[in-house]
Amino acid sequence: MTEPDGGAPVRRSTAQPFFGDAPIVAPPGATEQRRLRRRARRKRILLWTSIVGIVALVAAIGAVSSLIVRSLADDEQPAAPAEEPPAAPEAEKIVFPEDAPAASAGTQPCIPLTVLSSFENAEMVANLAAGYNAEPRSINGSCVVVTPMREKSGVAADALVAGFPDTAPEQRPSVWLPDARTWLSLAQAKGAAAVPASDPTSVGTSSIVLAMPTPLAETIGWDWEPPTWDEVFDAAGDATLWADAGHAEWGAFKLGKTSPLVATSGEAAMFASFGAAHGALDAVTAQSIADPAVAEEVRRHELATSHYMATPEHFLWHARQAEQSGSAADFLSAVIVDEKSVWDYNRGITSRDGVTRTTVEPPAEKLTPIYPADGFFVADNPAVVLTGEWVDAGESAAGADFVRFAGTRQGQEIVRDSGYRDLNGDLDAGVKAVANLTAEPAGALPFPADDVVAAVNDSFPEVRKRAQVLFLVDVSGSMDEPISASETKLSAAKDAIAMALDHFTAGDRVGLAAFGQAADGALVPGEVSPVADIAGTRENFLGALGGLQSVGDTPLYQAVDTFAAQQAQSWSADRITAVVVLSDGRNDTPNAPTIGAEQMLANLGHLHHGTPVLVFTLAYGADADVATLQSISSATGAHYYDATDPTKLRAVLGDLVTSF
Repeated sequence: MTEPDGGAPVRRSTAQPFFGDAPIVAPPGATEQRRLRRRARRKRILLWTSIVGIVALVAAIGAVSSLIVRSLADDEQPAAPAEEPPAAPEAEKIVFPEDAPAASAGTQPCIPLTVLSSFENAEMVANLAAGYNAEPRSINGSCVVVTPMREKSGVAADALVAGFPDTAPEQRPSVWLPDARTWLSLAQAKGAAAVPASDPTSVGTSSIVLAMPTPLAETIGWDWEPPTWDEVFDAAGDATLWADAGHAEWGAFKLGKTSPLVATSGEAAMFASFGAAHGALDAVTAQSIADPAVAEEVRRHELATSHYMATPEHFLWHARQAEQSGSAADFLSAVIVDEKSVWDYNRGITSRDGVTRTTVEPPAEKLTPIYPADGFFVADNPAVVLTGEWVDAGESAAGADFVRFAGTRQGQEIVRDSGYRDLNGDLDAGVKAVANLTAEPAGALPFPADDVVAAVNDSFPEVRKRAQVLFLVDVSGSMDEPISASETKLSAAKDAIAMALDHFTAGDRVGLAAFGQAADGALVPGEVSPVADIAGTRENFLGALGGLQSVGDTPLYQAVDTFAAQQAQSWSADRITAVVVLSDGRNDTPNAPTIGAEQMLANLGHLHHGTPVLVFTLAYGADADVATLQSISSATGAHYYDATDPTKLRAVLGDLVTSF
């Protein structure tokens, strides 16, 4: 057979090139069996710790200790099978076609092609756009210029459902390339007519793994004996695991997850949780998700989550900050992320917001990617040409040509260089080495069927860890500043908070406080709607919110210190306890001295190590004290959000509440 000059990659075999054919044996899910596994794991931890100690003794006492270590290791390792099982037949590789650029570029004006990516795969899509633009293109006689844009997957899906009402037609995307096809099915299910029903084209893959700071993975042996997902969730719920292993300084096991409402790794975490609760990751159905016993087990898993974040970059930025001041273990024990994020972190690239990337020296405590023994999901990065009324014939044809380019030899080289597996599952050698990735990990799973995706998405508000959140709003005089002909900062803030309240459901405890400094030096008005179950207090909350008025100066330090301490008094490990601070200015207390910044941060740090209260900060308006707000959130392991452009407050606050 001869190869075509362009078009789709040619496969030499009908065998799947990436997903393994071996059946995955799921662990039993009974409570008693989980207890037995937990005891067995503790024994392994203690044994492994003992072995490490004995190894240190070897240098002093020689061969006798060596024999002891060998004996212990022999007891721990399972006996080798009498015969090696026959190897599965190796799938033949795809032969990628060569790119087919035009002999010369078409005439101007060029067709503008906007390609929408997720935050996670934005670098790969930008690199593909640069590679495509580097060669002459002629579509219907016109040249083409590809422009990448990025958005969180869940936000992009919702924008497609609405038809991008806030985006000018000429700036709307013609191609959507999220990092998993689940977002296509969710958008279609919600009525996004612009997303075609045809099967999308994958441009590359990235496995969703459990990533741990290497010292932690080595301590419990997960670097050489991967756990099942059930064991991961059990470990995360074991308050004494690190103390039992001789590392009480690491505190509780802190499991990080992104929100499944906006990020693919968060979706994968939920699929793994439901799969572990059901008994097999590849056998979950919409019916099993509706099973009350399964849902209750997933709720137990979710209790181990420290809190949710919008993107993997959020977690890894905080982990790097923690390492620079001590150890990454101060912030997380493990986080569920894609392989590409592990590569970024290990080479010293982090991003506070998922957009602006910083490159520093690689971390001393690199992440170890772990592929759980009962399977892991693989993000497939599908590309679709949209069919919205804003996509004309030229853009549609150019979009199809861009997708074709991604599957060529040149496009697949870009995919590998960008930290992804190509369509054969192959990695760039440098990426593999830096991220310590496994070349052909066993147990790779495609994301589940559309009805399962929808069922998990619908169930998340009911099974997620409940929240206890106090909104703390700056109502100093500057909040009366107009931001449009019809809105002031304060009125816009009220509208945004009212909309964000829709994120919370029965069982979440939500309250409202505000701060200004009166002429007599008092902090006013203080708490206006007590923290209580939102199911019964929503109307009271909205009434108090509507009644807020500006007053006096800005006792920022006093307000944060006072209300964080108040929240700590009712802290519970079963809830995400947080304060959301919205401020448009700097600490300003001319009428009476209050606590200083240094003491406030010290107090927050003390709470963080005992009854951790996450203080999320939101800089609102150009005059907000960004540096101080960032230091407040960092001291508590929470995130800082930027609404210095006040017109973006609603979107930013909507992003923030996905942390709960």
